[in-house]
Amino acid sequence: MLHSLRVRLLATMLIVLLVALGTMAVLASTATTSEFERSVGGILRYSDPHIDTKNINIQKYITQHRGEEGFWPGLQELLEGMQNASRMRYVIADLEGKVYVDSTRKLIGQRLNLANSKPFAAYMIEGEPMLSYFEPLDAPNLQLIQQGFTDSVNSSLLIAILVAVVLALLLVLLLSRSILSPVSALTRAAQEMESGDLSHRVKVRANGELGELAKAFNAMADGLERQEQLRRNMVSDVAHELRTPLSNVRGYLEALRDGVVEPTPELIGSLHEEALSLNRLVDDLQELALAEAGQLHLILQPAAVLPVVEQALLAMQAQARARQVALSTDIPAELPLILADPYRLQQVLRNLLDNALAHTPAGGKVSVAAAQVGSEVEFCVQDTGEGIAAEHLPLIFERFYRVDKSRARSTGGAGLGLAIVRQLVEAQGGRVAADSVLGEGTTIRFTLPGAPPGPEPATKTLSGEQSPSTVSIHTASHSTGRL
Repeated sequence: MLHSLRVRLLATMLIVLLVALGTMAVLASTATTSEFERSVGGILRYSDPHIDTKNINIQKYITQHRGEEGFWPGLQELLEGMQNASRMRYVIADLEGKVYVDSTRKLIGQRLNLANSKPFAAYMIEGEPMLSYFEPLDAPNLQLIQQGFTDSVNSSLLIAILVAVVLALLLVLLLSRSILSPVSALTRAAQEMESGDLSHRVKVRANGELGELAKAFNAMADGLERQEQLRRNMVSDVAHELRTPLSNVRGYLEALRDGVVEPTPELIGSLHEEALSLNRLVDDLQELALAEAGQLHLILQPAAVLPVVEQALLAMQAQARARQVALSTDIPAELPLILADPYRLQQVLRNLLDNALAHTPAGGKVSVAAAQVGSEVEFCVQDTGEGIAAEHLPLIFERFYRVDKSRARSTGGAGLGLAIVRQLVEAQGGRVAADSVLGEGTTIRFTLPGAPPGPEPATKTLSGEQSPSTVSIHTASHSTGRL
């Protein structure tokens, strides 16, 4: 319960609200009390509307009786008379607060609290400066008034705080529901996906971070669904690709066991071809699995383009002659060195050439060209074959994808060759793409980076980790996969 995001959000908002309201209440109460003492207290203490006239009378008496005997008693009688007429108390004291005259006679000889007293006039009496003070005789108890006023203000503030808290809680509940509803939807969607329903998606209703989170979740779900579909397709395709040669091998072996057929050289050759077919398929699958897992090792080093291309063409000459297809090259001698794994580059070229030869009719042409493009070298493998429809081009580098589903493996391949090509090219820092026109042919382009000046050979995995100790080169397992 305490770990619930909703509860934590409510608690956080409530704490912030209470701190804000409490601070506001304290400041309001303090300011109100101070203003009461300054304004109301002063009004109560100094409310005589005839203060100027009283001051003139006192000043006149002091001027007329200066130096006469009985000065203080006469002033006392004057202030008592003023008190009786105005119901105001009058006090005269020196600068230190000692009282000489008090219309009530209670403070004579005592000292005033100068901090709480405010004089209204100053006089010179017998050569000494004196200050006069006054306050209403019937003034209410300011302390009690202040206390009552403060209690009333605090009660009002408390009621206002309680009302504000209740309203704030209602508002927070509404806002939290609005804010957390996308999170709840994401939770339900994740639970559905956990149960196996990868088709579940969340509606993107919010903007900002939650909206981006919902979009990212849907993108992740799309990716998982695609991967799951690819996995299912891969399992199905692998089973299909393995079933045919295994069935052939099994049928021949059972026939041999039962004495139905004789172990002729032709039969043994056929079994050998089926075994080689199975071996190539397994090697292709292993190669692709290592590449996709980032475990395929590469030796990246400065390499000349022409020798690598010529070696790949030499390896494919026999197949080209058998298919009556002409092989040609267009490799400038001044091409810069590339940073690549020569063995893996040959594997890429052989896969592309094998695929091109398989789809080029007798009398056609297959060419390999290379040219410098900026800091890279671009390779082109072009054929004059049947071509590929535009809707198939984005998919030809996917594993087990074949344009013509009716082709057997012996004629159409397992659909792994171009998938391996893409993985190997991208592992060496390049890119691969395809162009095609139906009835005219197909061009596969890929790039590799140029070699920097004076680089040292390096061993690199698909994940980008340097590993100088191990290099995986399987000279017998180069892929010959076709579309």
